[in-house]
Amino acid sequence: QVQLVETGGGLVQAGGSLGLSCAASGRTFSNYGLAWFRQAPGKERELISAIGWSGSLTYYADSVKGRFTIARDNAKNTVYLQMNSLKPEDTAVYYCAASAIPYSYVAATYNYWGQGTQVTVSS
Repeated sequence: QVQLVETGGGLVQAGGSLGLSCAASGRTFSNYGLAWFRQAPGKERELISAIGWSGSLTYYADSVKGRFTIARDNAKNTVYLQMNSLKPEDTAVYYCAASAIPYSYVAATYNYWGQGTQVTVSS
C-alpha cells in the first residue's frame, strides 16, 4: 500500500513557475512507478508525466513536454513536478499517483492516488 500527499499548488501568473511535491508512505516506494495527472473543470483526468522506479525513465504528454520536469527522490519517498512557462490552460487539480508497475505511462495502471492540489494560472 502507498499513501500519497501532494503539496505546492497555488495561483501563478502566466509564464511563471510552480513546483509540486508528493510525499509517499510505504516501505516499497522505490518499487513503484509514479506519475502526475491533472483534471481541468469539465475535462477528463489526464496523465501528464510519469517516472520509472529508478528515475532514469520519464514520460511527458505533448501538452507539457519541454515545460514540466518530473523527478523522484527514493530516499525521501518524494516525487516532484517542476512546472515552468505556465499557461492558463494548465489550470487544473493536479494529482500524483503510484503504480505497482515500475514504469508505466498507461493511466489505467495507476491505482494509488493523492488528494490533489489546485493549480491556477492567471492570464
